[in-house]
Amino acid sequence: MVHFKVYLDTPHSRSINKAVETLRDGRLVIYPTDTVYGIGGSLFQKHAIEKIYRIKGKTKYEPLSIICESIQQASRFAKISNFAFRIMKRCLPGPYTFILDATREIPKLMLSRRKEVGIRIPDSAVVQAIVHNLGHPLVNSSITLQEDELLNDPEEIARRFEHVVDVFLDAGPLPDPRDSTVVRITGQEIDVLREGKGDLDCLFY
Repeated sequence: MVHFKVYLDTPHSRSINKAVETLRDGRLVIYPTDTVYGIGGSLFQKHAIEKIYRIKGKTKYEPLSIICESIQQASRFAKISNFAFRIMKRCLPGPYTFILDATREIPKLMLSRRKEVGIRIPDSAVVQAIVHNLGHPLVNSSITLQEDELLNDPEEIARRFEHVVDVFLDAGPLPDPRDSTVVRITGQEIDVLREGKGDLDCLFY
């Protein structure tokens, strides 16, 4: 594992470029977001997606989210209605995951019977720089222990993932590590699946 110290607001281009190179090769990266540390791979690298599922002990019935640079980019991968767009525009970038119907651009490997995808656009300079330079979304999952206990100690993260992840962008312990608020939007209905760091008032303003 290559270990880079990064600043949350001004990540060095060398660390970002190394992360992007790693992702393009189908390998995995750990990075800080606006919620918790995430583990991610390129959306267009099947092997990387499979590896994340194995690491997390998930199946496609427990879908992963994707991190996008913008709502415009997200609209290639999720069906965003005018209703959903207005909500997302208010709340993003920010600590929310929006569950929407997936388009055909999402790999079948990631699709459950509902054919949905989680969209994340974090308020994070590190992640925004990675996705911008990569040119397409990251497949993302939170760094957790058993029973979804969040992992925020960089030393422990490095130790546990040393042999399964190739690059770790270490910003130190994150200041307010909480999961994103997860919201499913269906038609004109808003369903809060998990209340997390994102303020619910933003959804119903």
